[in-house]
Amino acid sequence: MHDDGRYDDRRVTGPGGRSSAADPVSRETDKQGWPVGAEFRDPSPRPPGREPVVGRDAPPPGGPHPISGVPANLPPVAGGPQPTSGVPANLPPMRKVPEPTDGPTNAPGSRSIPARGNPAASARFEPSAAVSGPSVPQQPAPNAVPDAGPAAVSADTPPVADYEAEAAHSTYVSRETPTREEDDPPLAMEAMRAVQILNPSGEVTMPRPERTRVMCVANQKGGVGKTTTTVNLAVALALHGNRVLVVDLDPQGNASTGLNVPHHTGIPDVYDCLIDSVPLEEVAQAVEGIPNLWCVPATIDLAGAEIELVSVVARESRLARAIAAYPGHFDYVFIDCPPSLGLLTVNALVAAQEVLIPIQCEYYALEGLNQLINNINLVRQHLNPKLEVSTILLTMYDRRTRLADAVEQDVRNHFGDKVLQAVIPRNVRVSEAPSYGQSVMTYDPGSRGATSYFEAAQEIAERGVKEPVRNA
Repeated sequence: MHDDGRYDDRRVTGPGGRSSAADPVSRETDKQGWPVGAEFRDPSPRPPGREPVVGRDAPPPGGPHPISGVPANLPPVAGGPQPTSGVPANLPPMRKVPEPTDGPTNAPGSRSIPARGNPAASARFEPSAAVSGPSVPQQPAPNAVPDAGPAAVSADTPPVADYEAEAAHSTYVSRETPTREEDDPPLAMEAMRAVQILNPSGEVTMPRPERTRVMCVANQKGGVGKTTTTVNLAVALALHGNRVLVVDLDPQGNASTGLNVPHHTGIPDVYDCLIDSVPLEEVAQAVEGIPNLWCVPATIDLAGAEIELVSVVARESRLARAIAAYPGHFDYVFIDCPPSLGLLTVNALVAAQEVLIPIQCEYYALEGLNQLINNINLVRQHLNPKLEVSTILLTMYDRRTRLADAVEQDVRNHFGDKVLQAVIPRNVRVSEAPSYGQSVMTYDPGSRGATSYFEAAQEIAERGVKEPVRNA
């Protein structure tokens, strides 16, 4: 058996096992348009009494034609279609379309068989230039082998050119086709966000408040993102034209580490301001690489400040007087509090006008929130009547858990508009940045963490313009 689309049959093979070029047998002998069960025999003389084979022997006299079904003795109609071929009698002569000559043929001198799926097989002959309209396929001759003739073409089948034109003007759009917003590659989108966050031109893109806003970042629950929030919000506001001061009031000194400010033993720090009444301008250090940003560092000496402040007069307002005596003007003063409700946190609450509470999207963060609110109310009643909880920021949001979503809904239902629309997700870049002495805004400005903190800082700045804060 050869792989040329035909079977080797001893009935049609010649001497030596080679197929006869005059009478091949196709595997598709029951193709549509030809009689089912048509029998193909050896071209040897037919014995007497055998019935004629359809497609090879002449049609019976007076009977219907085996191919077209029209009686053979029906006279042609003048000017009308021929009974056997269906072609009008007055149609001009048709010119033959040139075809390749290689390949098997039915008989010597006949045209070659086109390849499977060749579009030219639908119309082997076309009318001359004088005739317009689609070409009419030629009907096979009575003595032609069915597989060797042209393929049966329906009168309703449009030409191949129509299919190509329809495909060219098709309006179908795949669901995988990217929209205009998704045309930019991820790296390009990340670069655009980085340029927007870093603001290399130094223009004031975030509104500046009319008065200094002193914000205390407090939560007695540890590990909720107080220091991270303080550092990144301060850097974001400073990069966009605001003058910002960060006061590190946590003995761990993590805010100083995040801003790459020296805070080892012997460095003047906030302890000197609280205990020895050193002016704040002598302690504040400019943050390298971030214009308009200063930091008051904290050393390990601050750990004993709470004990030493017990016997000091007006111990709760020591930090407030130090900030008020600063000669320069700041748009924002962020105070990073320790995770406790001791004297250091009370000093921060007395010195501040607003309280920013970072809330981790977990149950323990909600459990200690009532105690913090009660402590803030006590400070408002006895020490600082202008203090208010102005901002709630949800941090470490994990979108994969239902708990995070439930905590967010509870916080928004309880605090209302005080909760920022920006939510800080869990992002490894936020945790990596302090190890390089940077904030996430400068470490990876295109990350999700940097983008979220930038949106939170922008929202805080816009709220401060709509509702100007009162003087302390």
